[in-house]
Formats: sequence, structure tokens, C-alpha cells
Amino acid sequence: MSKVLIINAHQYYPFSEGKLNATLVDVASSILIEKGHEVKTVTMTDSIDVEAQLALHQWADVVLLQSPINWMGVAFSFKRYMDEVYTAGMGGAMCNGDGRHQDDPKSGYGTGGTLKDTKYMMSLTFNAPEDSFNNSEEFFNGKSVDDLMFPMHMNFKFFGMTAMPTIACFDVMKNADIDTDLARFKAHISTHF
Repeated sequence: MSKVLIINAHQYYPFSEGKLNATLVDVASSILIEKGHEVKTVTMTDSIDVEAQLALHQWADVVLLQSPINWMGVAFSFKRYMDEVYTAGMGGAMCNGDGRHQDDPKSGYGTGGTLKDTKYMMSLTFNAPEDSFNNSEEFFNGKSVDDLMFPMHMNFKFFGMTAMPTIACFDVMKNADIDTDLARFKAHISTHF
């Protein structure tokens, strides 16, 4: 069985307390433990020890990022986590610099990742309705969730990690269907682990 690091990237706001993200983390953890996987969880409210976080990323076979999408990206607290932890990881824990060499500095960018045996999955919560994606007449101009999350995919790719299918819950603030979202999420986790 695999070792799974779950990162709850939610940042508290009075209008968005993080209950759904916390529930999804708990559900994933329960399913994974029941299936025999070893699970460790980090939240953005934890005291972050950079070396300990790097060790967790090296330990993990899979990193499951559970995140709300705020302003078309992950929350500030997780951006800070990335700046502190992922930048420190460039010394070899997550990558050896950017992969380029002095003898050929124009090629090889993004190939220095040291987590080549690690997979990642993004589980995302959106205020946006599902119909706003993959539809050229709607806000995202026909783009998918994974298109929107291209920068996060590239961050993980920079470390040599391989993507697992993304899952998203939509319209969670104005038209939530939590029972359906939880059923889809449980099926997604059970299918891919």
C-alpha cells in the first residue's frame, strides 16, 4: 500500500469556514486508511516546520492537495507554504535546482525533480458552477479545471511528480449539492487508490 500526504490548503474566511474541505480530507483519510494506506495530514493552520514538510514530501508516494480555489488559484496560506517549503526543496529534497546545467543553460529547464516516483492529485472546491467550464460561451472561455490549474500542475511537474485525475466540487457557496459531491469524491478516491 502507498503512503499518502494530504494537504488541506484551506484558508479560513468568515464567509468560507472550510467545512467542506475539512470533510473531504476526513473522508479521503478514512477511505485510504481503511484500504491499508498510510496517511499523514497537514493543514495551513499547523505550525509549519520546513524540514519536516520536506521530509513528508520525500516520504509520500502520493500527495493529495485539497484546496479551495480563490481568485483563480490556491489560497494565500498555501502560496506561502509553497514559497517556504517548495523553495527550500530546491536544494535536492524536491528538486536539484531547475534542472539546467552550466554547460547547456538553454535546455533542461524543469527537469531537476527528485520526486519522480511520487504522484499527486488535486481535489478542488469552487464557487463557480460546473457549467462555467468547458463551455466557450461561459466565463472560462471553454477552458477546463485543469487548464485553470495549469500553474499548480507545472509546480508538481517541476518536482518530477506525475498527475492523477483531478476532482472538483462546484458551486459550493450558492448552489451546493454536498451529498452528490461526497458520493463523487468517495468514488474518485476509491477508484484511484
